[in-house]
Amino acid sequence: MAICRTLLSYSQLHRAPWHQMLSIAPTVSFSNYPPKLHEFTKLPPFYTSLKLSSVPLELRTLSASSSSSSSMESPPEGYRRNVGICLINPSKKIFAASRLDVPDSWQMPQGGIDENEDPKAAALRELKEETGVSSAEILAEAPHWLTYDFPPQVREKLNQQWGTDWKGQAQKWFLLKFTGKEEEEINLLGDGSEKPEFGEWSWMSAEEVIDRAVDFKKPVYKEVFGAFHPHLQ
Repeated sequence: MAICRTLLSYSQLHRAPWHQMLSIAPTVSFSNYPPKLHEFTKLPPFYTSLKLSSVPLELRTLSASSSSSSSMESPPEGYRRNVGICLINPSKKIFAASRLDVPDSWQMPQGGIDENEDPKAAALRELKEETGVSSAEILAEAPHWLTYDFPPQVREKLNQQWGTDWKGQAQKWFLLKFTGKEEEEINLLGDGSEKPEFGEWSWMSAEEVIDRAVDFKKPVYKEVFGAFHPHLQ
């Protein structure tokens, strides 16, 4: 597990319905937009209801062996470098797990990027460390860093723990397809290299993942699912 793993213990989060939280949640910020923007058209009803940003992400499709120059773009200053993993099964459901340190909080796998580590390699490493999954095919990458700010209590606790002063996390997101057998591979004890973070896991719809996430991650999840929606239909 990457040094300085995020331990989100924001115990007093107000759990309003996801569609209400999206309207009041902090703004997701991006860096290094390409000069020519490409908007999605004919979104499925669910993604339309999420009110996607007027400046949507341009999806970057990858093969498992391809290099990713956009992965090495610099994230915004003041944010910890992090990867996020959207893992889907053949039925296009999304893997989510409940955090041990935040009751009733579910999330997709994520973790810090080690110094000089390529984000794509970090995503594969984090997935295996947290879920035991090594049988996965990389389908796509969101080409820009997505950021979220820590709430005040979380920021204070984590920065005391890390000895840093991060505003929040800048995440590079990857879409992966699970190609293994659940009963043989998915294990929330991970690969045994790090302390377990999750208690339960499930395959969910995008709406369910957003609904069960902590409030300050909901806007990022909305953007992630908007970017990857061609693979989730």
